[in-house]
Amino acid sequence: MLFTPLHRELGYQPGPLTDAMLDDAISLGVVETDDLDWKKPPLPAAKDLATSDIPKDLAAMANRGGGMIVYGVEEQQKRATHRHDIGEVTETYERTYRAVTVRNIHPPVFGLGFHRLSDGPDRALAVVVPPSIDVPHLVYRGEYFGAPVRNDADTVWMREQQLERLYRTRLDERRHASFQLEQDYLHVRTQYRTAERVWMIGVARQRIAPPVAASLTAHDARRLIHDASTLGRVLANSQFNHPLSTVADNPRPGLRRWIAPPASTSNSTKWKETWASVQFDGSVSLGTALGGRPSNEGELPPNLIDSRRVEWFVTDLFALTKTAGETLGNESDYELLIGLEPSGHEPTRITTTDNYGHQAEGPQVIRHFIPIETTVQTTVSPARFLDQVRQAALDIVNQAGLTQLVAIDPSPSQ
Repeated sequence: MLFTPLHRELGYQPGPLTDAMLDDAISLGVVETDDLDWKKPPLPAAKDLATSDIPKDLAAMANRGGGMIVYGVEEQQKRATHRHDIGEVTETYERTYRAVTVRNIHPPVFGLGFHRLSDGPDRALAVVVPPSIDVPHLVYRGEYFGAPVRNDADTVWMREQQLERLYRTRLDERRHASFQLEQDYLHVRTQYRTAERVWMIGVARQRIAPPVAASLTAHDARRLIHDASTLGRVLANSQFNHPLSTVADNPRPGLRRWIAPPASTSNSTKWKETWASVQFDGSVSLGTALGGRPSNEGELPPNLIDSRRVEWFVTDLFALTKTAGETLGNESDYELLIGLEPSGHEPTRITTTDNYGHQAEGPQVIRHFIPIETTVQTTVSPARFLDQVRQAALDIVNQAGLTQLVAIDPSPSQ
């Protein structure tokens, strides 16, 4: 659920940003704060965005801890007084605006939320800047750079001591995020019978936690997992047994989460046992058995896995992160960790197919699997999202000496 500085100043509950909220802000004369900035027209032309104050304003908000900039509101003595039409904000303009934040702010500010308010004569645009763990964000002007920050309703430049403190904060936040992700993984791993066969486990946590806990119903969780299953099959261009297609359609409640158990618990389906969960804070987990699948010759060894099932796992985990972020209304990127749990003391072996779909000769061996830890950008284009899926899958199969993907389109997007 969306909760912005405007919600807070008006005393509203979390929910969508609306045109009526802007009218209420004018009526009440809501005052600018260090995380709420009123901007009257005109908006800079698209070609002038990079040289305008927009990079400085966005970096200042991100360095402060996030906030919101509203274009189309005039202020007097910092109080909102009038609305002014900013004109049409096209998709092309929005893309250019986002691109400026990537090219002109270092590190880039990702996850901006765009909210067009009113289709009438008083059009306005609210840009929500998420909190960032990459502070300080720097703005470059030629050979010079600075770190802006909001100070009450004004923007000032940081001094050396402030920069030093924020760099320490960045390192501390990254260490904490990595530690928390590992703890999530260990907690999930203890719930599976990994000693019986090879398992693959993935956990993902939003880089920026939502300011307000979501209210996730069983219906929401069911639809989220269904949508993730559909997206996973699209990413791999396959209708086979993806992990999410084997979980039950009725998730059960857990501690601040919904858990999707296996649809079947019979011994004949243990080879594809899968568990998925979605937490109220947007974190997700996925675990699936990979070894010991049935074949014409009987059940295969518990330490022998198929590279296609590895790829299907990756597509489903990425799909689960994306649909969770969309469902819960938080556009933050995700930190993701994937591990491979071997069966007993035997090394994991992996089989694959050749370019013609024939089984390749001899399984490859993974003697020591290095967990995959990466950042997932969920709001990028479908092609860029697929690139991230593809790279994570390659990072896994490369550890067995395999150089190509089978289920996922192996061609990078242009």
